[in-house]
Amino acid sequence: MPLGMIAGNGRFPVLALEAARTAGLEVVVIGIKEEASHEIEPLAARCHWISLGALSRLIDICHHEGITQVMMCGQVKHAKIFSAIVPDLKLVKLLASIETKNTEGLIGAVMKVLKDEGIELVDSTLLLKDLLAPAGVLTRRKPSADEERDMEYGRRIAAALSEHDIGQSIAIADRACVAVEAMEGTDAMLRRAASLVEGKPLRLVKGSRRRRHMLYDVPVVGPQTIAVMRETGTTALAIDAGRTLMLDQAETLRQADAAQITIAAQAIPYS
Repeated sequence: MPLGMIAGNGRFPVLALEAARTAGLEVVVIGIKEEASHEIEPLAARCHWISLGALSRLIDICHHEGITQVMMCGQVKHAKIFSAIVPDLKLVKLLASIETKNTEGLIGAVMKVLKDEGIELVDSTLLLKDLLAPAGVLTRRKPSADEERDMEYGRRIAAALSEHDIGQSIAIADRACVAVEAMEGTDAMLRRAASLVEGKPLRLVKGSRRRRHMLYDVPVVGPQTIAVMRETGTTALAIDAGRTLMLDQAETLRQADAAQITIAAQAIPYS
């Protein structure tokens, strides 16, 4: 049976498909029109395109292709829920049935609908385990004492916020929380933080929400992360080891070293 992939934006689905091709795996892709790049098409065994609101169409494709396992790769912007995208009847009913429209509520409800249809959501990092960040300082430069204190403070905040499923990223400056990510995404959050600190160096902490599973919403960093850190005067990045995908690792670390940015990955307990 083919493996299914629901593809969002970014490099994540492209790299996963390249890994699948190398491993000789058949992957049928369901690309989200509003998010995914057409780079995925030549890499997939077959590629279908659906609108973000087309839950029934997603299920029909899985049944037609004989897909019983599907993975979610790539970001789908949470704010799209409040855009002009029109949900189909099945999604309308699902949205009406959930108490909160955070990531856990939304994807958890979709998971249940898929399970009822005989479709299992599987580990989104299944094909990219070698890209999960190892523990330790990953760059040439180690964190300074001030950066260590800021990152540790940020990790405590991330641990507390993980209970509320708000966002992954936090910006810290001089042991103060400057900004917390909500629906705008990490890049926009960092730019907002930079506008508030008047030139003070920022530290970025990305948390994995301490979930036991890695089915969705796995933190991702890459060259784009480093570019925005340089732009905003962010000197240090703290991530969770074994729970964060580092895309294009060699280029990410090369750019970080060139910018004198330090990256530290810490193993954390999960719930």
